[in-house]
Amino acid sequence: MFIKQFRYSTDNLGYLVYSTSEGIAIDAGGVDDILAFAKKNHIHIKYISNTHSHHDHTCGNETLLKKTSAQFIDCRQIKSDQTLYLDKENLEVFHTPGHTEDSITFMADDFAVTGDTLFNGTIGNCFTGNLSVFFLSLKRLMSFPKDTKIYGGHDYVMESMEIAKTIEKNNPYIEDYIKKYNPGLIVSTLDDELRANSYIRFNAQSMITLLQKRNLPTDTEFARFKSIMETY
Repeated sequence: MFIKQFRYSTDNLGYLVYSTSEGIAIDAGGVDDILAFAKKNHIHIKYISNTHSHHDHTCGNETLLKKTSAQFIDCRQIKSDQTLYLDKENLEVFHTPGHTEDSITFMADDFAVTGDTLFNGTIGNCFTGNLSVFFLSLKRLMSFPKDTKIYGGHDYVMESMEIAKTIEKNNPYIEDYIKKYNPGLIVSTLDDELRANSYIRFNAQSMITLLQKRNLPTDTEFARFKSIMETY
């Protein structure tokens, strides 16, 4: 399974995930670029979908549907695990609510398209207001193999690392993360995130110590996550 990233608007990231000859356009705001790439590489766009239904992610749907014969998969209708087939390869789809009620993640063998649930360097806002559900979604993503490549919904990398430096001033992995930043391709591994992304580092001893110094709850994983979210 392959993936091609398309930058559009100011910092939005869309994708074409594809196999030998079939693909799915995800958050396809850069319609012309996606169509050109698909045509050049002889890829039939079989599906169109979104990581969630915010307009900046769905803005290309109507045009792309008019210009292809693709089947639309509505993220709002996905509430349980599903499998899509591109040629003979599987693409898993998980419901990962928290940022929105309809947030989903697309998982191939070695990469995941996580939308605004897990960014490269930070996480999305919990617009649902349900931190417990958001926590469970993040925990599921954190359970993937550490070498899984993470493709998020926006390029917030540099801003996120500046915030990370204010939270964990002595975390050496933040500078390592910054050195890997390439504005032409926004991608990191899950291991990179667990080392530098403050919002999912609730099991890191250094983060636990910081929370304890602030007299914040640290007894459970969720308590630590909640402390991080409410403090930073």
